[in-house]
Amino acid sequence: MITRKSIEEVLQVSKIEEVVGDYVNLRRRGVNLIGLCPFHDEKTPSFTVSPAKNIFKCFGCSKGGDPVGFVMEHESLNYIEAIRYLAQKYNITLEETALTNQEKELRTAVDSMYIVNSFAKDHFVHNLWSREEGKHIGLSYFKERGFRDFIIEKFELGYAVDDRDDFLETATKKQLNIDLCKTMGLISASGHDFFRARVMFPIHGVSGKVVGFGGRTLSSDKKIPKYINSIESDIYNKRNVLYGLFFAKEPIRKHDECILVEGYTDVISLHQGEITNVVAASGTSLTHEQIKLIKRYTANIKIIFDGDPAGIKAALRGLDMVLEADMNVKLVLLPDKEDPDSFLSSNGTEKFLEYLKKNEEDFVFFKTRVLLEDTGNDPIKKAGALKSIVSSISKISDSIKRALYIRQCAIMLDINEGILVQETNKYIKESLHKKRLETGGHYSGEEFTNQEWIQDKNVPSLPQPDYNSESKDTIQEKAVAQILIRFGHHPYDDQMSMARFIINELEDIFIFLEDNLSIQIFEEVKKLIQEKGQVSHQDFIGHETDDIRQFAIDALSFPYEYASWENKGMLLQTQKMPEENYINESHNALLRLKLKKVNKNIETIEKEIKEWNDDQQDQSEYILQIKILQELLKERNIMAAELGTVIF
Repeated sequence: MITRKSIEEVLQVSKIEEVVGDYVNLRRRGVNLIGLCPFHDEKTPSFTVSPAKNIFKCFGCSKGGDPVGFVMEHESLNYIEAIRYLAQKYNITLEETALTNQEKELRTAVDSMYIVNSFAKDHFVHNLWSREEGKHIGLSYFKERGFRDFIIEKFELGYAVDDRDDFLETATKKQLNIDLCKTMGLISASGHDFFRARVMFPIHGVSGKVVGFGGRTLSSDKKIPKYINSIESDIYNKRNVLYGLFFAKEPIRKHDECILVEGYTDVISLHQGEITNVVAASGTSLTHEQIKLIKRYTANIKIIFDGDPAGIKAALRGLDMVLEADMNVKLVLLPDKEDPDSFLSSNGTEKFLEYLKKNEEDFVFFKTRVLLEDTGNDPIKKAGALKSIVSSISKISDSIKRALYIRQCAIMLDINEGILVQETNKYIKESLHKKRLETGGHYSGEEFTNQEWIQDKNVPSLPQPDYNSESKDTIQEKAVAQILIRFGHHPYDDQMSMARFIINELEDIFIFLEDNLSIQIFEEVKKLIQEKGQVSHQDFIGHETDDIRQFAIDALSFPYEYASWENKGMLLQTQKMPEENYINESHNALLRLKLKKVNKNIETIEKEIKEWNDDQQDQSEYILQIKILQELLKERNIMAAELGTVIF
């Protein structure tokens, strides 16, 4: 395990302009540097690098981070891998603590799994190109599909010969761990080769390492499964893998769109046709984990399905899950009896792309149209279709999108828009209630909190969900956390830093805080003060926790600056710069937060007093509550006066 000291050394030495400069042509603009964003396609630079803060921020796609974050995003590495990458760049020797026996075993096991898979991949590739059976059967099959040598080599396609012990014998000669080969599914429980007489498709992880295999039989025997896959292991879970993503991730970023197809050969054919932002779900229906993978690179998905009933049903099954992830989804149905591979082969790249553009359809409207065609004049079927459509629309978190979908779907369904509004709000309310139950009543409704529910003037409004002012409180908590990150290293006075002052001020209300991320940041500041007596924004933009790191980047990123009119002799600026006003800003933020907490306590006590039963024995408790309430009211008035707030 890398020591904290070594990680801090890497963070201190790594300069954002040097790291980004390896990939992006930067030019100076004022104190910052700008260039074309490497994470999305743009013509006008919106990608900014701040050497002073050691961060980058793109105001086009909203990605931002420190040198570690940039490497993680660009190279698809985890935090520790990115640290190693930068250590190598800056010639830093990393110190590592001694691993426990369990950690050593786990690391050794995982490394060994990759070694075994790499060996198996090389074995299958050798079979394809060098052995007679591989050349006559496997290579001939790929050639018949129109695959050229370069694409076969790019995807490292191979062949497993029709010999039950071929791989076993080769692995034994090379002294591979046979038990591990069984664990990886390369050798069956019976002790023979798992893959036999099949063309082989290595499945690469995001980093390019082989995590598993898919094997396709060329036999016409219906009893033999057409495709079989590696069994799941510590490095392979088909729910977490997208076939072709390693080759497609940069094109997906560039085009800001991911094309999703069904099969291995579809991916390979499209890549050969220079349509490279393409992946497949690797032998499974699209999963939440795969959607998250895609969302690393783009929010736009175009799903291509075969134009048969099974393809249509598959499209509908995946709809809600993709919408819930806040993705923009288009669907293309190919002509009947066509798949992407065959359609591209018959028509060529240009006509294929033209067909996609001409026939792409919004996912929600597609579902509405398909269900409407199936209902005919049956009112019961139409009611069922309506509920299904509304359920999908309710998964969309953006209120403007929801409103537009409702309006268009109401026209398509020939139904009063207000009815769809009512039903949508009902589903949203049910969803929030369900999530509160799942989280023990603490779910804040974050997906919908910051958006107005859709209402129609002709329909009575449904009751708004009760958020218990939770979202407003968390906003105040996050405001204080932002100030800590931005100005925690500044002095409050001659004796104390801003970080220490704010943490001291929070002590009395710490148990009342609700926002988990803010609490983590406050706890981290406490820890840093105890360990080294000070904090820096570098402690947060280089943090191992993704949420803390991103929060810090957002807090430190400001797209707007004061205009320098003084350079023209026009002194119009009256507002102090944030760097000069941080003490006043922190006082106000803390007061607003404390005022929220005091108000909440007042509401609770007032409710208890109102519900007090005169027959209760302990009147002293009642009197105590009255006194506490009076003190809280005084405290509230003092804070409100300081803020210039009027309380009714």
